[in-house]
Amino acid sequence: MEYILIFIAAIFVNNIVLSQFLGICPFLGVSQKVNTSLGMSAAVAFVMLLATLVTWLVQTFVLTPFGLGYLQTLSFILVIAALVQMVEIILKKVSPPLYQALGVFLPLITTNCAVLGVAISVIQKDYSLLMSLDYAIASAIGFGLALVLFAGLREQQEFAAIPKGVKGVSITLITASLLSLAFMGFSGVDGGLKQLFGIE
Repeated sequence: MEYILIFIAAIFVNNIVLSQFLGICPFLGVSQKVNTSLGMSAAVAFVMLLATLVTWLVQTFVLTPFGLGYLQTLSFILVIAALVQMVEIILKKVSPPLYQALGVFLPLITTNCAVLGVAISVIQKDYSLLMSLDYAIASAIGFGLALVLFAGLREQQEFAAIPKGVKGVSITLITASLLSLAFMGFSGVDGGLKQLFGIE
């Protein structure tokens, strides 16, 4: 049951983008089209899952036993950068159109604080490996959900009569804030589920 609670909380209650405000750069930059958003979500999900797995192993079997905890952020960034390079090479071979569509935003996954944030969060929360992977998958789904919903809203704006004063960046930020407000409606869901199932 704890795994289900972590999963639901990471997607809706503590959404990585809309509640924790991590990964805002790709959220605003790659959300013009739903297709591009889906591709970016898949790439981030793949990197997030692998990065969480590898960084958890690095922390547990290298940094903590040898007292090198102060190298956590640096080593995690190096792991994430290497994984992004791998994803970039694979996408270039497997799906050149998606690689072209993502353009400059694919290398930005290297500095995407959502990936690093999840990797550090699982260590801070002292999750086991399975809980860490559960949290990473749920965070990736939450990131993808927010990105695709936002892209859909931005596509609909092309057909809306938006006043000149708020066109462009202004309406984009207003839309993002309203989407974040909508996700706030889920706050307390995890607490209610814990009470329902008697979990401390």
